[in-house]
Formats: sequence, C-alpha cells, structure tokens
Amino acid sequence: MKTIQTRSGLLRGTLSEYNPTIEVFRGIPYAQPPVAALRLKPPVQETPWEGLRDATRFSDSCIQPTSSSAFVWRRGDFPVSEDCLYLNVWSPDTSGRLPVMVWFHGGSHTSGQGHSKIFDGTTLAEQGVVVVTINYRLGALGFLAHPWLAAESEHDSAGNYGLLDKIAALNWVRDNIAGFGGDPANVTIFGQSAGSQSVCSLMVSPLAGGLFHKAIGQSAACFGPPPSRDANGFERGEKFVRNLGVSNVDELRATDAADFLRATAESGWDSASRIVIDGYVLPDNHTQLWKSGQHANIPLMVGSLADEGNQLFPVNEALTEAQLDQYLQRQYGSAGAQLKALYSQQHKTPGTIQHAVATDTFMAFGMRRWAEYNRSAGNPTWLYFMDLVPPAFHLYWPENPDIGLPDGPRSGGAYHSGDLAFVFGNTHKVGVDWTTEDHLLSGQMVRYWTNFAKTGNPNGEGLPAWRAFDEDYSTLRLNGQPATVNGIRREALDLISQQFPE
Repeated sequence: MKTIQTRSGLLRGTLSEYNPTIEVFRGIPYAQPPVAALRLKPPVQETPWEGLRDATRFSDSCIQPTSSSAFVWRRGDFPVSEDCLYLNVWSPDTSGRLPVMVWFHGGSHTSGQGHSKIFDGTTLAEQGVVVVTINYRLGALGFLAHPWLAAESEHDSAGNYGLLDKIAALNWVRDNIAGFGGDPANVTIFGQSAGSQSVCSLMVSPLAGGLFHKAIGQSAACFGPPPSRDANGFERGEKFVRNLGVSNVDELRATDAADFLRATAESGWDSASRIVIDGYVLPDNHTQLWKSGQHANIPLMVGSLADEGNQLFPVNEALTEAQLDQYLQRQYGSAGAQLKALYSQQHKTPGTIQHAVATDTFMAFGMRRWAEYNRSAGNPTWLYFMDLVPPAFHLYWPENPDIGLPDGPRSGGAYHSGDLAFVFGNTHKVGVDWTTEDHLLSGQMVRYWTNFAKTGNPNGEGLPAWRAFDEDYSTLRLNGQPATVNGIRREALDLISQQFPE
C-alpha cells in the first residue's frame, strides 16, 4: 500500500475486499469534530496529525436514531457519534488523473451514512473513476436554525450545517484528491433523496461555486412553492429549543446528543425539510434561484423511479371520493378533474389516486422540472426513469427476507432507493433474489453513471442510446431493455405543470 500525503498529514489505506487492484482509504477527517464549542457551527478544517494515520476503518455514523424495524437507513444497530465528519476514497490508480465522483447519501437529512455496504465504491472505481463518500451532520445537529445561532454568525445565518459539511468535503477533494489519483478539475457530485436535494441546493449555493463540474440527482429535487412562513427555520427551531428546555446557546451546546434526538421527535422538528433559506448558503428559495438562472451551468443527469411513493407516503385508505375531489381542486385547480380521470385508469380507490398524483408531483415532475431549468440555460441535460422492479426491503436486511412485503420481495414496486445497488454495481454484494436481468441493468447503469462523470455524456460503446433531454422530454427508460422514449407519464406531468408554471 502506498502512503498518501494530504494537506493534514500522511495516511495509509488498504485494498478492497472485492478487488485487490482498488485501494480504499476509510475514515479520513475532512473537518474537526463538530463537538462542544463547534457544535451547531460551520465546519472547521481538520487538525493536522503527526506520523502515519491508519485509514483502514470506517468512522462512526453521525448521530441519528436507530431501530430494528426502521426504513432502510436506521435499521439495526451501528456506532454513532457527533465526531463523524469523515470521508472514504476508492481509487483504481493513485498515480492517475482520473474523474472524481463524490456521493451524498439520502435519509431525509436525519439518517444514513456514506459507508453503508450498498455504497461500496469498488465497482464504480473499476470503471476508471475515483469515488468519495462522506458522512455529514444529520437532524437538528446538522440543520437546526435558531435566532441565537444567527446572532453569533458573522453572516447572520443559521442552519444548513449539514450542507456546509458537504461544501467542506468538496473543498477537501479540491485540495487533496490529486494524491489519490483524482482530477480536482473533473468532479461530479451525485446523491439520492436528501442527497439529491443537496445536489440541487449546492448548484445554487454561491459557496459551492467551482467545486464541482457535473451533477447527478437521483429521486428528489429541491423545488416547491416558496414557503409562506418560517423560511429560515427559526419558528421550528424555537419550538425545538423550548422542548429541549435550555435558556441560552451555551446550554444548547452542552446538552446531551440523546436529548437532541428526543426533542427532535417530540417537537415535530423533523416533519419538514431541514434545508433552510439562510441568506448565506442559500440566498433565496431554490425555485427562484433556478428560475432566474442563478445556478451552476454544468452537465446534469437526473431521474426517478416509477413507484417512489410506495415507501415514502402512506395511502389514505379512508379517503372519500368527495375528499379526493376537494384535494385535487385545492392542489391542482382546473387540472384536478383531468388528473382524476387520468389516474383512475390505473388506480381504483380515492386513496391510491391521491397517492399516485402526489408521488408523481414530488418525484417525476420535480425531476423533469429540474431538467427543464438546466436545459433552458443551454446545459447538457439527461433524464431517466427506472421502472424495473427490484427485490425490496430484504436488500437492506437479508436476515429477514420479505419483512413488510407479504406478497414477496418484488411487491414493493420500483420503490424509493431501489436504484442504489444498481448505480453502485453492488447487486452481487447486498441482498438476495437478484436475477440476471438485474445484474445486467446494474452493469449498464454503472457505465452510464461513470461515462457521465468522465465526459458529461452517459452514452458509450455497447450501451443503448440515451438521447439528451429536449423539447420532446426525451427520457431513458431503465428496465430489462433500456430505451429512450419521448416523455414518461407526459400527459399527467403536463397537467401537474399547469399548477406549477415555470
């Protein structure tokens, strides 16, 4: 193993357990531990160390609730700590000058870690890229906004510490990745769910300008109507602090992290997005920044899955026909009746109709709108839609197959996060019940993603042609036979767009 010199000291990693030609460096600090006086503050550059640092073990995950039955990220028990600002690197050639892919995990900004087995970067690295995954602060420790915190900030801002962590990690990549064989002038950020929302946010943050050169968003954009209240998060933050029972910022920083988790749940603080408009990291609401062209002008690849809402939104089985009509009229105006007629062709109850419309509004429409904004600025843009149904749930908990899916492992549809093992090429590493078709699609997706990171164009030899997003809403349909089509669910999304004009 080679010794790598970073801005803060020497370190030595190990070899991938899946391919000994890939070097892996785990648990590299990119900021000082955000504890004590540094809690609820922007990240501070890591402290230099003496001697040779061992980079063979992953760090603890950031503080988050865990559960034996939680959805995906919080399932099971694993070490957590506030001392969690670390990243991991997979490199096929530390003497090279290779494209870099920096991954931001999902988890509603409240859970997850960059070192989940599903995010092992070996297969991506085999394609000739350097892969970086990170941990960032979560929950109230990562996104709490409060007047106390703004008052002590030189920018009069509060919250978005988890977003600032991502920017700090990108600064680390700029300063250090050449030593791992990466090209700091060819960096792609990619993320899923909350990680994708972060990608969307970083593209409009002035603090992130120039730190990345391409972007991939999977299953979440950052748009929506401007908040009518509490855009800066202070109202929720004050409610959280009252629940915590502290009277000043010093007590806030001295409170046990377990009490943060308790107050987060009890105060309802985690019931809305944790990214806030702070006037510094985000100078305005996302939609306004994107509409006005105040975003990074770079190649973009975005998309979603067919049944994202299956695990994200509960179906209101008690919803009546009249209540559905009221909901559609309130949310979509004159398009409501047309949406009802359209979705009734496949969904037979008021609850499932509402669920399907809400899912497409949040996901498929949001991703299409993101693509529209980027293309309208003259940037290369690519849109995908995955409707292959993967094996679900036990993918993350193989000891308990089919938990929550009494009709079998593929009865969850093309569900939220069902693309992750495919993108990382890890269908052979996690879960069970994979098929030859799954493995083949995963191999294709790995090549699409890494081709994009290399050149800004996902196409390559031997891959089904993917036409760039255009006036026909060209979309790559990802299933057993990937092909470009002229718009997915276009009639429905066109109706939804009437309520959300550009």
